[in-house]
Amino acid sequence: MNNREVFVTVDPSAGFCFGVERAVIMAEDALDHDHPVYCLGEMVHNDEELKRLQRIGLQHVDRKEYNKLSGQTVLFRAHGEPPESYAHAARHKLNIIDASCPIVKKVQQRIKASYEEGAFIMIYGKPDHPEVIGLNGQTGHQALVVESAETLNLESIPEEICLYSQTTQSLQGFHKLVEALKRAGKKVDVNHTICRHVSNRFPQVKAFCEQFDKVVFVGGRRSSNAQSLYETAREVNLNTWFVSSPEEVNMNWFKPGDRIGITGATSTPPWLLSEVAEKIHQHFSQHH
Repeated sequence: MNNREVFVTVDPSAGFCFGVERAVIMAEDALDHDHPVYCLGEMVHNDEELKRLQRIGLQHVDRKEYNKLSGQTVLFRAHGEPPESYAHAARHKLNIIDASCPIVKKVQQRIKASYEEGAFIMIYGKPDHPEVIGLNGQTGHQALVVESAETLNLESIPEEICLYSQTTQSLQGFHKLVEALKRAGKKVDVNHTICRHVSNRFPQVKAFCEQFDKVVFVGGRRSSNAQSLYETAREVNLNTWFVSSPEEVNMNWFKPGDRIGITGATSTPPWLLSEVAEKIHQHFSQHH
């Protein structure tokens, strides 16, 4: 290797989380047969992976379109669904491929049980996020969804709270919320339901990005996980750039001899990380 080249390393712990990987495999298996497969909502917050799935035949439908389907095969993605989605499927003879993440499913069951015991349910998460809609659905959409400790309206909250979290939320934010509730004298039954794979990605990304001169972070523009992991990467390495496809990589960011790390979100497919690495490699082997 001559000194005009760059050294590119793909983060070994980057790529899909278990739930998304499982859902993608289930979609690919279903597409092997000759009938159309519809996915309720976007499979992942990653445009490149969505395009790939569409190319092999997966059709995405929104809730309005889903409500018009009858007798079709529909995949429920990793985020999970509220009970009304299953009720609609039963009424309209839809064949459901349930790719809800098992971790999310478990949280749904726990919320349902707590709610049925009469607890006041609070969910730490984004109100319009599909996973939160599925979680809140277990309470008939009666839970209080709180996005951050700062948005808490303490006066309107009962003295005893049963707290859960969207699985992809920040651990730090969750602890902050618990502290704020306890400071206000509330009695909180704290349920730690943040996915370990997701929370582990933060220290992993930090440790990975510290080792390189430059970092390319690959993620979907609409993925909240990608945004927060990218910010984490930038905390330890200011020479970090966010791209959502190989086309967005600017070769002027790099110079020969650079050690470059490629990492991404839990919704970034491994093949996309490889394509970004390959593009940088090729550029430098051709031009130097």
